[in-house]
Amino acid sequence: MLSKSWLARVTVGLFAAMLASSAALAADPLKIGLSMALTGGSAVNGKQLLAALEMWRDDVNAKGGLIGRKVELVYYDDQSAQANAPGIYTKLLDVDKVDLVIGPYGTNVIAATLPVLMQHNVATVGMMGLGANSQFQYGRYFSILPIGHEAKIAFTQGFFELLKGQSPKPETIAIVGADAEFGKTTTDGARDNAKAAGMKIVYDQRYPPNTVDFAPIVRAIKATNPDVVFIGAYPPDTVGLVRAASEAALEPKMIGGAMIGLTATVFKGQLGPLMNGFVTNEVFVPAPTFNFPGLQEVMKKYQAQAQSLGTDPLGYGFVPFGYASGQVLAAAVEATKSTDAEKIAAYLHDNTVKTVIGDIAFGADGEWKKPRLVFTQFQGVTGNSIDQFRDTSKEVVVWPPEFKTGTMIYPYAAAKK
Repeated sequence: MLSKSWLARVTVGLFAAMLASSAALAADPLKIGLSMALTGGSAVNGKQLLAALEMWRDDVNAKGGLIGRKVELVYYDDQSAQANAPGIYTKLLDVDKVDLVIGPYGTNVIAATLPVLMQHNVATVGMMGLGANSQFQYGRYFSILPIGHEAKIAFTQGFFELLKGQSPKPETIAIVGADAEFGKTTTDGARDNAKAAGMKIVYDQRYPPNTVDFAPIVRAIKATNPDVVFIGAYPPDTVGLVRAASEAALEPKMIGGAMIGLTATVFKGQLGPLMNGFVTNEVFVPAPTFNFPGLQEVMKKYQAQAQSLGTDPLGYGFVPFGYASGQVLAAAVEATKSTDAEKIAAYLHDNTVKTVIGDIAFGADGEWKKPRLVFTQFQGVTGNSIDQFRDTSKEVVVWPPEFKTGTMIYPYAAAKK
């Protein structure tokens, strides 16, 4: 028969456990602040990133939160405008008193916001920023884009690697991009790679970010009769340039580059066969080599709610990175049992983090130590159904060799058919 003293000890123990649990649940939430492009030109991608972060938040909270505190996201729409984000992060840190920050999204916006984050000495995981920290070298910035060091070269290198050994050998190139941080970085990289390849640059211009009529630009490019056309463009520009190229019957031997709009399923569906032959870089593709632990669960959950959210129905190019951004920050917080920026940064510099986009190790500049960018070519796209983009049969990985799912069709005219 159980003694009364034993029962008393058990009762006290259970009561203490209940009190501890109640205290944890009652603790102030751990607030993570961010700005996100929920309207404007980049919203098609920003909404995916936010949806992914909200899934990550829910998954974390289902497991008890971070360091015993429920995670709460505090966010504002930066309207895809780099001028808005610095003020948003100032408000998040000085008025909302968030514990941590994450983001922002996009090269242009990150570059504009980093001075504010540096002034506040906070750590952040920037989403999809191309070399955004290169001029600052801020030690508490970490990039969730698999580009590595020398971003402007690395982001365009594969495009020029594909040109090697082609016959007839391309000799001239036209370079065009948006006159903003992303466009500048990509076109600068293309210029350097073109010069290294011994190519003659016959057109080299940037257009204002608010450009809507790309016909004059494409006609000017066509007049130079280039062998190759390299484009550095954000989502709305991408659509405009692809359509203008088709209408002008622009037919270089190779065309494409860094065209962010071609990563979004909605634009793939809109453009359909007009994309055939275009070569562009991707940071994530639905290929077996990219099937990392936990990824399928995240994508299945996202795709099940995408229609009700009004977001990209597939989400391959952005959702995994949004979710991984939260995982990176969480790994550092849990390991250090702290929200201290210095401790978080030190941990991320010294440790590899497991995420749904694979294992990530950061270098001194916060970029990935081992880059993992691929170039794809649209081949045999028919109609406007998005189902044809659920694998890489219509968007074929053509570089680098270790990730290839097919061979590039050259010249562009042959792939365009």
